[in-house]
Amino acid sequence: MKPKVYFTTDLTSEAMLRLYDALGVQLPGKVAVKLHSGEPGNQNFLRPDFMKPMIDKVGGTIVECNTAYDGGRNTTRAHKITMERHGWASAAPVDILDETDDMELPIPNGRVIKKNFVGAHLAGYDSLLVLSHFKGHPMGGFGGALKNISIGIASSRGKQYIHGAGDMDKFWEADHDAFLESMADAASSIHDRFKGKAAYINVMKNLSVDCDCCAVAEDPKMGDIGILASLDPVALDQACLDLVYQSDDPGKGDLIRRIESRNGVHTVEAAAALGVGSRAYELVPLS
Repeated sequence: MKPKVYFTTDLTSEAMLRLYDALGVQLPGKVAVKLHSGEPGNQNFLRPDFMKPMIDKVGGTIVECNTAYDGGRNTTRAHKITMERHGWASAAPVDILDETDDMELPIPNGRVIKKNFVGAHLAGYDSLLVLSHFKGHPMGGFGGALKNISIGIASSRGKQYIHGAGDMDKFWEADHDAFLESMADAASSIHDRFKGKAAYINVMKNLSVDCDCCAVAEDPKMGDIGILASLDPVALDQACLDLVYQSDDPGKGDLIRRIESRNGVHTVEAAAALGVGSRAYELVPLS
């Protein structure tokens, strides 16, 4: 049976709650809510008032990890200041997962990397809600659920390891497809850890070619599309890609060129090959 991907063009907090309810999942215990805090200076990141009702519904804690490059999120202190200034700290409890240390998750079937370094605080969570802003990305081509559970949950050291395809000395120099496959490997370790206890929501809004990690991001040229939810992160990202390609929006060309120039679909291909999910899905529209 194909996994279901629920979809609405209603870009509201209430619609996100309806999509979550349609999933029919109950996330047990302490819930980690992974989202993107937004790099200082970025104007495209999704705001806390939009996400807060969903976070409140699951009683979740917002989780993030520090970056591996200079900026406003590369240390715990800087990251917490950004969380305060962007309004996340007043929306819900915030936990920088690699504040004190990281921990290693095995990837026995990894295509490129056999281990993943994630924030050590992740061990304290029982389930996972992934709220992703689907948009372009300077290196990955696009960012969605798979990027959010790979690079996003990787510690600062883990980010270097994934970017370097297992060699931290090649942080920005690794073979590009090997980097994409490393993201899929890392995503598989998170998916396996929370299997049956994870839900994924992608918001297709402010569709810039750049990521929320960019301090200066290009303004969106493509119009907003909607919100999608699934229990399968591969199906979810594939559905978002399909909606971009199927759109009749004349501004979609820039985003498609960014995706294709970075071979972005390869992360989805690699994750599917690892058994993280299915590229075939059933799209279920909701009002």
